This record gives sequence, C-alpha cells and structure tokens, in this order.
Amino acid sequence: MLRSLKGLVCRSLKLERGCALHTAHRDGLSSVSSQDVPERPRAVFHTSESDPAKHTEQHEGRLYNIPLEEVNAVFPHGLPQRFQQQIRTFNEARVMVRKPALELLAYLKGSNLTHPAVRYVIYGERGTGKTMTLCHVVHYCSRQGWLVLHIPDAHLWVKNCKELLQSSYNKDRLDQPLQASVWLKNFKTSNERFLQEIKTQKKYMWGKRESTEEGRPLMEVVEQGLARVRSASDAVGVLLKELKQQSHRGSFRLLVAVDGVNALWGQTTLRKEDKSPVSPEELTLVHNLRKMVKNDWSGGAIVTTLSQTGSLFKPSSAYTPQELLGKEGFDALDPFVPIPVPNYSAKEFESCYGYYLERRWLQHEKARTEDGKAELQFLSGSNPRQLDRLAGPL
Repeated sequence: MLRSLKGLVCRSLKLERGCALHTAHRDGLSSVSSQDVPERPRAVFHTSESDPAKHTEQHEGRLYNIPLEEVNAVFPHGLPQRFQQQIRTFNEARVMVRKPALELLAYLKGSNLTHPAVRYVIYGERGTGKTMTLCHVVHYCSRQGWLVLHIPDAHLWVKNCKELLQSSYNKDRLDQPLQASVWLKNFKTSNERFLQEIKTQKKYMWGKRESTEEGRPLMEVVEQGLARVRSASDAVGVLLKELKQQSHRGSFRLLVAVDGVNALWGQTTLRKEDKSPVSPEELTLVHNLRKMVKNDWSGGAIVTTLSQTGSLFKPSSAYTPQELLGKEGFDALDPFVPIPVPNYSAKEFESCYGYYLERRWLQHEKARTEDGKAELQFLSGSNPRQLDRLAGPL
C-alpha cells in the first residue's frame, strides 16, 4: 500500500487536475476499506453566521455563505477563477472562516483610524488561500460600510498588456487604457454610493474642451474614464488622489486591498515600441497605486497579498516577503504586519472534505471511504488548491 501511495504522489504532482484516486484504483487501492465515511452533521462544517463582523474562533474551520447578489456587488472582479467555477457548480458561495482572516478582522476592529494607515501583508506558499483571506476581509469591510478600493489582479498590470499609450499628463509614463477602464467599471459597481457623495477638491482638465469642475461628484470622474477610454488611466489617478486626500476627514473609511502587491516592484513583460523593457514605475497605474500603499494617510487600512503569479522571474518556490518583494518592495512597504496563511489544519481539511461530500463533488466510491479521505489528505498535503484539483475529477 505504501509503495502504491509513493507512486501516486509522483504521478499526481505532475497532473494539473489530478486524477490520483482513479489511478490508485488500478495501482493498489483494492485493499482500501469499502466502508463509507459516515454522514457528518451539517453543523460540523457550516455556520449560519453570514456576517463576517460576528465571526469568532468558534466559527474557525466552518464555511459561511455569501448571498449571490452580494457576491456580484462586492466582488464584480475579485474572486479566484476556480472559486467562481465552484459558485457556478454549487449555486452558492461558501467561504471558510480561517485563523488568518480572524486575526486580520481583529486588527481592523481594534484600529485607531486617526493614525496612519497600517499595512498588512498576507503571504504563504502557493495555493494556501491568500486571496480568499483577502476576500474575507473585503467582505467584512463592505458589510461595515467601508469604501473598498480593491485591486484583485495587480499582476495583470505588468504583463500581457495589449495597448500602451504615452501619457498625456506625463510624457515619461505609459497609460494602459483597457486595464484602467475595466477597473473603473468594477469600482463603480462596488462603490456607487460613495462616488455620488464624495466631491472633487479641484478642477480637472481632460483636454482642451472637457473638464470636471471643483465640487462635482467623483462619479463624474469615473464616467469620464469610461466614456473616454483614452482618459481612463488619468481618471484612475484622480480618483485615487482624491480618496487618499479626503480619507482623513472621517466621512468614509477606506480599505486599500491589493492582491499580488509584489507586482508593483521588480520586472514586467511589457515592451516599448523600440523593444526596450518597461519598468513598473513607468506605468501610470502602477505609479498611482504605489502611492496608495504608502502609509502617509489616515482613515483606513491597507491589506495586501503576495502572489507567486505576480512575481515574474522569481523562483517558483519563493513565497516570503523578502523573496517576493525584493529589497525595493520590502523597503517601500516596511513597516507592515505579516499575516502568514498555512495549509489546511486537520479541522479545516475535515470541513472542506465534508462539504465536497455534501455537494456530491466527490463521486468516486473510494473517495467516500476513510482510507480514501486519508489518501486525499496525503496527496494534497492539505493544500487547498491541490485538494480542489484532486477532487475535481472524482
């Protein structure tokens, strides 16, 4: 049995959507007990408490539900692709309450927002659930009435950009109108109320004939960027500048949430017309976002994640802040509060496994046995992403 497990590990690590138990049935799982895992009470892995503000240690390891209409409003663009697929499959959005998120929520609840914004850096090995931890925080702040400035895909701003234009505001920078307009559209969806209430502090010129007057709703800045895509990058810059300058007044609380913040430093895959490389600081969007993650403003918090996806030209095994941020990025974010996200604990694995059984996501007869469960835990290493990939074909 041990020999077959070793073979299974080698094979499953090579598979993107592992089919370990199908192979195991052929290579030596005939000795696995046929006794099914007993049905678990729903309360073991679910919680009816859907308000993140009320989540405590007693909810740790349990899954809470986010209403689908709330998902569309809070996360128009901010959920991992595989979680979006799970929502479509199960027709519900269940997020696990985990210790790193509870730690972050406790920090936010106890923060003095009149002090400079505290920076939190969520990090961990690949697939441990860093983005979902950030999404839990975003959901909490949205429920609490914060204005949420969410960048769910910072790495997309530094690679595979189809259109780069010279900035009309600063000739040394490059605009990314398509990325900027997409982000503006989603930001509008999540924060429409605030955009109507917050007013501009000065007049902004968009060209010889177009302008936004002082005292107008920020919604007009967003609409300008959406109507004139060429102005989208500048509109993002104005929006971020206004929010940062006005956050200290106390009329709104501001969460800056950046997934893959390490993409703001290092290298890009982008090239100029002369084929020379583009550095991150030359990009208007990156330049303005770097300003938002400085702690020279008050009235909110800065919560970020480090992502291997956004760490171009870094070893695939790198995951610590020093490795992924590099000296420049680390110095720019220092001081910060580190929030490590580990693999599933035994309790968290049980909850996820129980949920997959309940939703009949695990169809293979061997996957429903105690030995099959143990093998899933062994092959996945209790890594959330690996467990999801192994369970998919079963």
